[in-house]
Amino acid sequence: MANASSNGVVNVADKPSARIQTSTSIRESAQTSVQASVKTAQTSKSSWPEVESRGANQDVYFHAWGGDPQINRYIQWAAKQVKQQYQINLHHVKLTDTSEAVSRVLAEKSASNDHQGQVDLVWINGENFAAMAKHQLLAPNWVTQLPNFGLTDPDNNPAMTRDFGVPTQGMEAPWGKAALTFYYDSIVTTSPPQTLQQLSLWAKQHPGRFTYPKPPDFLATSFLKYALIVLNNSQPEAIKNLLYQPATTQSQALLLPVLWQYLDELHPHLWRKGRHFMSSGMELRRLIGDGELALAFTFSAAEIPAAVARFELPDSSRSYRMQDGSLSNIHFIAIPYNAAHLDSAKLVVNFLLSPQAQAHKQQANIWGDTSVLALSKLTAEQQTWFEPPAQSHPSATIANQAISPALSEPDPSWSKVITKLWLQRYGVMQ
Repeated sequence: MANASSNGVVNVADKPSARIQTSTSIRESAQTSVQASVKTAQTSKSSWPEVESRGANQDVYFHAWGGDPQINRYIQWAAKQVKQQYQINLHHVKLTDTSEAVSRVLAEKSASNDHQGQVDLVWINGENFAAMAKHQLLAPNWVTQLPNFGLTDPDNNPAMTRDFGVPTQGMEAPWGKAALTFYYDSIVTTSPPQTLQQLSLWAKQHPGRFTYPKPPDFLATSFLKYALIVLNNSQPEAIKNLLYQPATTQSQALLLPVLWQYLDELHPHLWRKGRHFMSSGMELRRLIGDGELALAFTFSAAEIPAAVARFELPDSSRSYRMQDGSLSNIHFIAIPYNAAHLDSAKLVVNFLLSPQAQAHKQQANIWGDTSVLALSKLTAEQQTWFEPPAQSHPSATIANQAISPALSEPDPSWSKVITKLWLQRYGVMQ
């Protein structure tokens, strides 16, 4: 994510196998889809003890981004827990891009494999969720069946049931929260930029010491969306709100010019003069560690003190949020409509939503992913599990956290538009 996760997007409509079907195959597909929906509806009406009974002693294939060793170790820890509780063998299928799992489910649906899919769980959000939901590739109405989902307090926290503004309709469960966090080497710079406009000035004063990855990398599109929102903040409300609707030719003309103007001015002062961009956000951390960059950003704030502890970042590293806002989102876990182990997958998700699993995940030295649970729903003892440790590296304390407003993710269509136009405008220089 959960960064969330890497979020390359599969354009379902572009798949020939999804478009070209004979009338017979369409009928067969409709019939099997109905059967799958009936299967899902039947298991959704089951009592939780029935789900536990059917779901134990099974395999679960969890397709999740595998690019961060900390996150991988957390999933390994979770696998041991569900093994102890339910005799479930949780397999982490490591993805470089979430679109790989989306493509697999799409191919299975095209082949009328509606019951024995190879993906039981997928870590997902944003555009990939919107695409899978639109084309009915996800199991519906199962999340409220999870006993631990109530601990997120969805009635008073609507963000738990909306993914980039799209209603989740019980097709995915929240897993964690993240926000764009900057970090820097405090020996190189004692006054890091506090706003997007200050970032432009700072880059001119420190040429070559900042950059961002190229889209469609998740961190790249996150940075560009942060800039797009902030640069349009002075627009009338009616125009700003267009960011939370599907992008149109008209809305692009109203909102995008300031972004391209800003980037045109920023790029000559970036690492390698903005003529080369990294393909992965993970490389930002390496360049800070090598001393090439002095300022970078992440969606996983806990990676900063953890990397310091591993000597991958300098001890002088510090972290903060921009005062003009931090792009924030929730990342989710979904079950494909044709998952072979539906009940087992539910048991795994319910465990991942437990206070035990969420508190463990929130520890900075484990993952540092902010919990989606409402502390008011927990016992007094459980609430203590979420308290930060008394001693930690200074980079674990995020400056400006209380004053940096949370910026909601725009409609998923904007990521696709930004990526396409960015590559047209700057991609030829790669």
